[in-house]
Amino acid sequence: MHWLLPEHVADALPAETARIEHLRGLILQRLQRCGYEQVIPPLIEYVESLFTGAGKDLDLRTFKLVDQLSGRTLGLRADMTPQTARIDAHLLNREGVTRLSYCGNVLHTLPASSNATRDPLQIGAELYGYSGLSADLEILRLLKSVLQIAELAHYRIDVGHAGVFRALARTAGLDTSAEAELLQYLQAKDAPALLSATAALPKDHREAIAALSELYGDPKTVLAEARTRLPAGAELDAALQVLDCLLSQTGDLPISLDLADLRGYHYHNGIVFAVYLPGYPSAIAQGGRYDNVGYEFGRARPATGFSLDLKELARLSPARPQSTHVILSPGSQNNPELATLIEHLRSQGEVVIERLPDEQGPMPDICSRGIIQRHGQWVVESTEYESTNSYESR
Repeated sequence: MHWLLPEHVADALPAETARIEHLRGLILQRLQRCGYEQVIPPLIEYVESLFTGAGKDLDLRTFKLVDQLSGRTLGLRADMTPQTARIDAHLLNREGVTRLSYCGNVLHTLPASSNATRDPLQIGAELYGYSGLSADLEILRLLKSVLQIAELAHYRIDVGHAGVFRALARTAGLDTSAEAELLQYLQAKDAPALLSATAALPKDHREAIAALSELYGDPKTVLAEARTRLPAGAELDAALQVLDCLLSQTGDLPISLDLADLRGYHYHNGIVFAVYLPGYPSAIAQGGRYDNVGYEFGRARPATGFSLDLKELARLSPARPQSTHVILSPGSQNNPELATLIEHLRSQGEVVIERLPDEQGPMPDICSRGIIQRHGQWVVESTEYESTNSYESR
């Protein structure tokens, strides 16, 4: 069966493609008007570049192959964020703040969830060169405007901070493998497994780490409980203070806190966030702060941003492009007058389909008007009156 596609890979048919392209145009226009310049990184790179700053978070998700020219290992990008960081640090090499956007296909070895595709169309925005909270706020509000374009009215933004768990892990003296194990249980909110894995830790460390899986929900309540249930310390207190400052300036956003939502933990070092819709199991957008990602490219730049799968967004969005009233025309070969009319209509934004010589069959369903000849003049008329559902030159 040669027509079958791999699991979690699908074609986008005309109607879906129209919705995707409609949103793509509107979102990229919005990003451009906010000063985010679009870049187009290559689909394939040496794996060293693709994993810079992301490491384990991308390694297992990336398709790899051997370059026949160099003999080196190449990767098909699984995320465009490291590529954008490379462009900022190594190619643009600007001083001060740089804002970049992107939109392109990425490939995943495994789907991120049971309902996810393995070839997302990733769109996103990144802000480089500013370490203050104002940059994170700009990114969150920019994401809000993207969700408004998609006409998503009911959503929540779960916010956390990578520094909270990192501070607890350091205080408890966890090694890399133990930290990774606990991170996995925290993200799954698997309380029994978390309790078992921390059994050997002193009571105060064990209780503090276990508390993270319960610290989610109303921001003010979560912050108050965190300060009560988590041990005081400069690093942890600083992370909670950042969250407090963020919340004081985001009253216009539907934010909840989740101190165990640590996606991209090896990648992010500050604010992290994910957007959820009611009744939908997976995050539809995610992002956060990932300072110093450009270090291996020669410039350690502060950075923050977000990304989402445009295919998924188009599927969930009620936004639809305006219906196009397609015009069906007889073939204009050897008919300069008709050819001139067709080109004029197309220049005005109309869609005109020309019949091919000797083409038979019914009018395409997408056509609602036709060009016919009346009294020696070519005119555009509605097709409703035409019972034969076809047009021919008269």
